[in-house]
Amino acid sequence: MIELERHRAGLAGYCYRMLGSGFEAEDAVQETLTRAWKSYDARRGPLRPWLYKVATNVCVDMLRGSQRRARAMDLGPAAEPGAELGEPVAHGRWVYPMPDALMDPAELAVSRESVRLAFVAALQHLPPRQRAVLILRDVLRWSAAETAVLLETSVAAVNSALQRARAVLPATPGAAREIDEDLLDRYVSAFEAFDVDALVALLHRDAISSMPPFTWWLASRDAIHGVWKHSGAPCEGSRLVRTMGNGTPAYGHYLRGEAFAIVLVEASQGLITGMTSYLDPGLFPLFDLPMSFADPDRK
Repeated sequence: MIELERHRAGLAGYCYRMLGSGFEAEDAVQETLTRAWKSYDARRGPLRPWLYKVATNVCVDMLRGSQRRARAMDLGPAAEPGAELGEPVAHGRWVYPMPDALMDPAELAVSRESVRLAFVAALQHLPPRQRAVLILRDVLRWSAAETAVLLETSVAAVNSALQRARAVLPATPGAAREIDEDLLDRYVSAFEAFDVDALVALLHRDAISSMPPFTWWLASRDAIHGVWKHSGAPCEGSRLVRTMGNGTPAYGHYLRGEAFAIVLVEASQGLITGMTSYLDPGLFPLFDLPMSFADPDRK
């Protein structure tokens, strides 16, 4: 079993891209390793391709009959400041985050952009087998012949599927963006003080903010400013604890000492371009964060 466990992190990244949910990816990896253990003596060929074949079958089984996972901006237009949040949407409808700590660090070093929320959400538009082909060929850099063996098909069929997938996702992720630690430090300081003006000064004019499980989202710095300015400071007394998710800086957001949200922050050229706040304390164990935060400086 130790030999199988060595592949857990790589399988986690693959299953996450296939399924769009950290929770489901963990379940898929566990099911993959269980199936592999039971049929280990009957396997043919090298271990790694065989494990990915098992994982692909597990993911395809899990995707049967399920709705496509999405982000808020895929489900409707941006909200106007002052609009109601509306009713929450079921967990299974969302692209959910994945902690970097559960994925292969060597793989993330060269393909961090391929686990960004936008790319994972775009993958969900593809049928499962096309999705597998695109991930294996363009992200994991498997050859057409290796992919054909895994999927039990021909090289011509793999190339055809890849061509169709690329027509939907014409741009595969490029080089990873450098993390601007100074910008993040200023963001944390401004957020914990709930200094609206300081926060807004850190945003790109086209910054996007969303809060799953609500389809409500905002599409500009001005809209975000309007909401924050007239919100009555609902996040006053917050603390942010740093982690990493989907190849981006992320934070465990504690409100009055209790787990409140996992926040993914995206930035470019010295400004924050996106904030996705998952209002789901159930994510904290997945990110190995405690459910409460004791701050000795707070009274």
